[in-house]
Amino acid sequence: MARSLTKPSQSLSPSRMASFRMLLGLLMAFCFTFCLSHRNPNEFALTSLEKSSTEEPEKKETKVEEEMDAEVLEVFQPTHEWQALQPGQAVPAGSHVRLNLQTGAREVKLQHEDKFRNNLKGLKKGKRLDINTNTYTSQDLKSALAKFKEGAQRESSKEDEARQAEVKRLFRPIEELKQEFDELNVVIETDMQIMVRLINKFNSSSSSLEEKIAALFDLEYYVHQMDNAQDLLSFGGLQVVINGLNSTEPLVKEYAAFVLGAAFSSNPKVQVEAIEGGALQKLLVVLATEQPLTAKKKVLFALCTLLRHFPYAQQQFLKLGGLQVLKGLVQEKSTEVLAVRVVTLLYDLVTEKMFAEEEAELTQDVSPEKLQQYRQVHLLPGLREQGWCEITARLLALPEHDAREKVLQTLSALLATCRDHYRRDPQLSRTLGSLRAEYQALATLEVQEGEDEGYFRELLGSINSLLRELR
Repeated sequence: MARSLTKPSQSLSPSRMASFRMLLGLLMAFCFTFCLSHRNPNEFALTSLEKSSTEEPEKKETKVEEEMDAEVLEVFQPTHEWQALQPGQAVPAGSHVRLNLQTGAREVKLQHEDKFRNNLKGLKKGKRLDINTNTYTSQDLKSALAKFKEGAQRESSKEDEARQAEVKRLFRPIEELKQEFDELNVVIETDMQIMVRLINKFNSSSSSLEEKIAALFDLEYYVHQMDNAQDLLSFGGLQVVINGLNSTEPLVKEYAAFVLGAAFSSNPKVQVEAIEGGALQKLLVVLATEQPLTAKKKVLFALCTLLRHFPYAQQQFLKLGGLQVLKGLVQEKSTEVLAVRVVTLLYDLVTEKMFAEEEAELTQDVSPEKLQQYRQVHLLPGLREQGWCEITARLLALPEHDAREKVLQTLSALLATCRDHYRRDPQLSRTLGSLRAEYQALATLEVQEGEDEGYFRELLGSINSLLRELR
């Protein structure tokens, strides 16, 4: 009996041993099941992170949800905690979706970085942002806005003070500078004061020739500005310079004309005062008398700036025999430079009148008074009577290409008046034929060098056009 208790396995048959093992297995299975039932059900849930907008099933759901009535379809607003999704609820794009294997329900939550993005999308769709309106009252918001504006003003004030301090550090007050200049015997002058001082130096009988020329040279720099040129009228400085054309010194005449040309340029007020002050007569007298070439260049420059865009001055120019004066100037020996400038002036005057009349007919922009003044400028008949048709044709023999270009332009401008004379002039035909052959060769070289728009081709075109008009 004692032996059977100490070794029971020896008394059990194989069939009993198998039953014992089966019982032990069932006991272990029961214990494992009991443990599972007392654990957190979410611990063994199957989680799937997916983008509802990128998976094919979700695309089908989105399409179905878009077809549903907006009042029936409820858009689920997920949070950062897992929540069960009810049937018929839509899921915003970018949410975490999982299937809980324990409960069989679909659960949804937001990603941390998607909260602001989801609120922004809701705002774009016309939805309210998830803001707790009970946190701040309207009075709190007004008070915060007032403090914000006050802070911005203080910041702006600080920036202004810093900027003013920087300006004071870099620049000194004008009163302080004047005081120091007074101590150094240095006087700060305005442009007006400088021009008055220069005129006084030029007009002083005690000034030397060099001082007068230096004063005129400096004065020319200032009268380039329109306001300064008009200020020259206020203290009689313009008349002083005009009277300088009567000087017996050629240099004084030259630099006086230099100042006048700068003051007349595109300044109608000064032009009118100059005509009333006798500037036109004095300029023509200098051109008609024997003077150095440099002096005549400056005087011709002043005459050009006085006549351009001033039809009344052009009328007076014709009445005073201006075309005759220019004719004598062109026919002088060794005055090719002056001849080209004279031809350019005539071209400008002819085309200016033509454009003014055309503009008046098309746009009515030209004032009736100015148009009437242009119509009283009988320039083309005067040119024909003074023999300018022949003079201009002879100037085509000048060797410089630039001079030939200006002469060709003038010939074209005078064509309506000088057509008969040009056709009867065999020398003009020979000159045009010779120039056409010369510029044809030069234009061919331009084409070979790959130039799209060549200078010589333009000249060749002008010559061919003029020849066609004369046939």
